[in-house]
Amino acid sequence: MTFFNLARKNAWRKPLRTLLLMVSIAVAFLIYGLTASFLSGTQGAAGASDDLLGVTSAAGRTQPLPMAALSRLAADPDIAAVGYIARLRGFVDVEKNVVAVSAADPDRLMAVNGKALGLTPAAIAAISGARDRVLVGRALAEAQGWTIGRRVAITAFDTPRQDGGRDWRFEIAGIFEGENAATDTYFMIARYDYVNAARARGQDSVDAFVVRPRAGVSPGKLAARIDALFANSATPTRTQSERQFLEAFLRQYADVGLIVNLVVGAAFVTLLMIVVNTMVFAVRERTFEIGVLKTLGFSRRRIIALILGETLFVFAVGGGIGLVLAKLATTLAGPALGLVFSASVLAKALAIIVGLGLATGALPAFNAMRTPIIKAFRTR
Repeated sequence: MTFFNLARKNAWRKPLRTLLLMVSIAVAFLIYGLTASFLSGTQGAAGASDDLLGVTSAAGRTQPLPMAALSRLAADPDIAAVGYIARLRGFVDVEKNVVAVSAADPDRLMAVNGKALGLTPAAIAAISGARDRVLVGRALAEAQGWTIGRRVAITAFDTPRQDGGRDWRFEIAGIFEGENAATDTYFMIARYDYVNAARARGQDSVDAFVVRPRAGVSPGKLAARIDALFANSATPTRTQSERQFLEAFLRQYADVGLIVNLVVGAAFVTLLMIVVNTMVFAVRERTFEIGVLKTLGFSRRRIIALILGETLFVFAVGGGIGLVLAKLATTLAGPALGLVFSASVLAKALAIIVGLGLATGALPAFNAMRTPIIKAFRTR
């Protein structure tokens, strides 16, 4: 009988109780895995760039910028490449099935952010063949069941066409993969010249310019200089990194980080109370056996280690199941929902498993250590 086997057998002394504890722990870590993955994905912890700059209107994201600003940005010697984006939001078939379209110049987009999006020269050539062709992100293509060559219709929410309709028809010319799993690919890339010529309002304007600084140029200083360049114009700008932009966008609605911490904290505090209470009673039931172990020569340290090993075993199994379920959920639905189960999420989860395992076992282990042998034998 090894030390680990003894701790494991003690944990399974009452299988139903242990199983219920593991289920509770698994649910708590499933909640943690999903919420932490959401925070990691939406706040760009795994995929957002600090070097890529977005130039938007200082009046807000919904206010357009004139295309004329492009030449002033391109003339800056510290800017390696500059592109632009006009956004079109709509739905396919039903209003709940929302699809985002980014209208851009393909060549400029390739120069600015082609690597991160996983764009290739072949994909750019494919979209250049006809003005109504689009590139679809892998996540969006899989969610909608779209394939290359298919024609799709996007019903726009707020971008009507000059003919009075709201249906935008595109032909899928290619699928872009993204640089890695953290890259958002749940959108389409359309040609700006097609959207700009057909829309009823907002012609020759963009929602944002995308700027890549030259090597060695501080993004923060360049952002300040760009805003100073347009400070006295009719359309002053606000320039932010991609990471700053995503975080600011989320803070418009709520402090997501605080909400996640409160939800996870409440789940773990409740779990801690349940497991501590259960372990105290479980160890109290074995008071006589603890007295026998002490009689056989088990030291106080070994008694503490035995009980802590028991709680760690329960947390390791339950937490492991919860994390595996969270990983499966992010793999299946992550691209569409922006969930990224990163290495940092896993590392924090493992640290929490160890911390909670030690914390819940501390009180019953301390009580077992202080129990005199004679008092333990009197319980039989």
